[in-house]
Amino acid sequence: MVLEQTKKTVVVLLGAFLNAIALNLFLIPANVYSSGFTGVAQLLSSVIAEYTPFYLSTGVLLFVLNIPVAYLGWKKVGRSFTLYSFLSVVLTSIFLAVLPVSHISQDILLNAVFGGVILAIGVGFTLKWGASTGGLDIIAMVLSRMKDKPIGPYFFTLNAIIILTAGILYGWEKALYTLVTLYASTRVIDAIHTRHEKLTVMIVTKKADELKYAIHSKLVRGITLMPAKGAFTNEEKDMMIMVITRYELYDLEKIIKEVDPKAFTNIVQTTGIFGFFRKE
Repeated sequence: MVLEQTKKTVVVLLGAFLNAIALNLFLIPANVYSSGFTGVAQLLSSVIAEYTPFYLSTGVLLFVLNIPVAYLGWKKVGRSFTLYSFLSVVLTSIFLAVLPVSHISQDILLNAVFGGVILAIGVGFTLKWGASTGGLDIIAMVLSRMKDKPIGPYFFTLNAIIILTAGILYGWEKALYTLVTLYASTRVIDAIHTRHEKLTVMIVTKKADELKYAIHSKLVRGITLMPAKGAFTNEEKDMMIMVITRYELYDLEKIIKEVDPKAFTNIVQTTGIFGFFRKE
């Protein structure tokens, strides 16, 4: 358990460092904006610096914006997930303060693409290890549970506000390059982890009973069991079918590796669900 938590902390640390590199060396110098709360913090920092005599860095604003979100996540989402997510925010804020804002390239397109890719690598591995970068992930989860609606529209709405505000204040060219960043980051996160809200998992195993108890001890999810038979070996097995959220993928992968490392697991995107799906 200690080794697992240490690995998770190291991944969150590296993810935060990559986020800071993407922002201070690529996106912030080029006035290209990230998605979610990071993009909001960038916009607020630019607006405050330009229209008031004060200056607040992106790192400070990112930390402040995530304080109420962390409290909300602690109460509504889960303590472990929220703790590591807030740790990611704190470390990102620290790295943003330590690393200097500097131009690697004067080409805005290169900044938009490489900034988006590096940021997505940090976010993707953080998600893969059962945490998040805070902000919109936690808010979207809470809102989707309260309103019984998918998370996607909340991501789209906030990112649309960021793009429109950037276009109005700093010209539509900046808004278009922000779209390039969002596209690049989304594609990389899809490759490393997933941005799909729900996933269908099919597990072919000879240890269905042990897996069932292990999964139910960690996740509150229904499982459908079906008899299966190997086409080449003719071995009798079971297929377990279940639907999970993307945030539960890390825990499920860990359980399968511990109980039955030889199990065959297929994970596919779930576009919609009819019927009962526990949201808590």
